[in-house]
Amino acid sequence: MSDLEKIKKLRQSTGAGFKDCNLALNESNGDLDKAVEILRVKGIAKASKKMSRDAKEGVVALSGDHNKTSVIEVNCETDFVAKNEDFIIFVKELSEINNLVNSDLNELNKSMMKNKKTVDNNLISMISKIGEKITLGRAKTISHENSKNYFYLHTIIKDNLSKIAVIVSLNNKEKSEKIDNFGKQLSMHIAASNPISINSDEIKKEIIDKEQELITEELKNAGKSSDIAKKISSGKMNKFKEENSLMTQQWVMEPKKKVKDVIKELGFKDLKIVDFYRVKIGD
Repeated sequence: MSDLEKIKKLRQSTGAGFKDCNLALNESNGDLDKAVEILRVKGIAKASKKMSRDAKEGVVALSGDHNKTSVIEVNCETDFVAKNEDFIIFVKELSEINNLVNSDLNELNKSMMKNKKTVDNNLISMISKIGEKITLGRAKTISHENSKNYFYLHTIIKDNLSKIAVIVSLNNKEKSEKIDNFGKQLSMHIAASNPISINSDEIKKEIIDKEQELITEELKNAGKSSDIAKKISSGKMNKFKEENSLMTQQWVMEPKKKVKDVIKELGFKDLKIVDFYRVKIGD
């Protein structure tokens, strides 16, 4: 049996990656049974087999400051594990590294942690120790020149770990307590209202096309004539854009107003929403 055939067989039996299988075979001098034992001792085979399961629980970790803020989603299988102390310690350190590498997951996986092991190796060890699939999900860093970030955590598990995290970046020439209060409220609004974009013309084309397709199918099934369907479709699309664009959403704290109205009432002509990001665990 060739070396490649041995690696292929070892991968099929353990679920471990090519590199780990190759290293185990080298260590075992080509002995497949011994290579399996090596992988199991290291926890790699056990960890890899769990990766086919669903992981929709977990936490979102937020780190950084008002100039540069990062979030990262770390998924596991059960809410019980999301509250495990070892898991929490791991994620808290991970979130700090994530902020340093600007949410570059490739760079993050190669980064060294306090125990002198890479994030990737620590992740494998954590999976083996806890007994659940654990994965790194979405990650985002927001940092804009002359802007200040505001953030909000909803359903906090512990400290900077939660189920929903929001970052919003505001640009304004003046510093004001009024703007700071608005920034905090706006991050809470985003957590509750889940906008897609800041303005309607920034909604991605594929999202618009998909919504148009759903509306067309709905009207077709309702037996509407083409003329009536066209009018209804136009109205529904306008409503979709309005409800999913941050500036035209109803302000959560006072639904009779829209976000753009609240900004206008603040009286800062240069105040601008530059960017935002919302992540909810499992979405």
